[in-house]
Amino acid sequence: MRCTRRQTITYGLAALAAPAMLGKSLSAQSRAMSDIAARAGDLDQLHALVIRRGGDVLYENAFAGGGLDTPANVKSVSKTLLALLTGIAIERGALPGPEARVLPALGRSATGTARDDITVGDLLSMRAGLASTSGADYGVWVASPNWIDHVLTRDLVAEPGGRFIYSTGGWHVLGVVLTRATGRDLLSLARDWLGEPLGIDIAPWQRDPQGNYMGGNQMALSPRALARTGEMALNEGRWNGVQVVPASWIATSWEPRGRSQWSGDRYGYGWFLTRIAGHDAAYGRGYGGQILAVVPDLDLTIVITSDPTRPARSEGYFGDLQDLMGGIVSGV
Repeated sequence: MRCTRRQTITYGLAALAAPAMLGKSLSAQSRAMSDIAARAGDLDQLHALVIRRGGDVLYENAFAGGGLDTPANVKSVSKTLLALLTGIAIERGALPGPEARVLPALGRSATGTARDDITVGDLLSMRAGLASTSGADYGVWVASPNWIDHVLTRDLVAEPGGRFIYSTGGWHVLGVVLTRATGRDLLSLARDWLGEPLGIDIAPWQRDPQGNYMGGNQMALSPRALARTGEMALNEGRWNGVQVVPASWIATSWEPRGRSQWSGDRYGYGWFLTRIAGHDAAYGRGYGGQILAVVPDLDLTIVITSDPTRPARSEGYFGDLQDLMGGIVSGV
């Protein structure tokens, strides 16, 4: 039996979704959107805001940056996109599933350590157990001569499949796994599997010293393109009658597997899982304040792009964005 959007998200989240709102009057919603626009305009880091519900535009505006149709660096929202590509690869038989071991997929020999147990699912949920290559360790990693070697030789600080350790390096390993499994680079996969069916542009982005496109960071999509991606996920992976991502993979991606020690939000496969104004939501988050958020029981997509050169901490700008999204959800 085909799951509804609401059943999909509650399959993955521990809490039941709040009852769907019947909808506010047009005048009340218009006032709410005017208030949101004013609040967004006061945030000097914010570049663009797109709000869509059920395929309709509730609000969209570019306050700064390149505009609504110009690719913007979505930073770690790239992790969400790579998770979608992984689901497609599994559905097409390029990978056996999340349980696939990483080292054999890379053509590497066993190490005799817990590294041998790391799976694709561990990378997707950031539970590989290896020391992080993000934050203070990011610069050393991307300056290394071989990014894959650097990641795989990091200290084991937890058991694979154990605690959540935020690390972009694990996503880069996953990207190379997809490249090896399909014989195609990430750019061609992203353009073919996401760009073409969604009708969106995906520009080339940063590569490692071996020529592999970075997995989990630096991808560029326009705000409107990112909104289409969110709507596709809300529609159980379908867009214009085409099954872009398997519906079962969307549900699997929204099943919680770890928890961020900073925000307290749960994490699935490439999506943080949270509550916004009393509603279950899933979101991808990137440095500087890049956000793709979906609220299934409201059929709502929120896209925010921001200055990618400035930090967005929970006690600062990202906290402002959380308040903004809370107002959006409450106002629709």
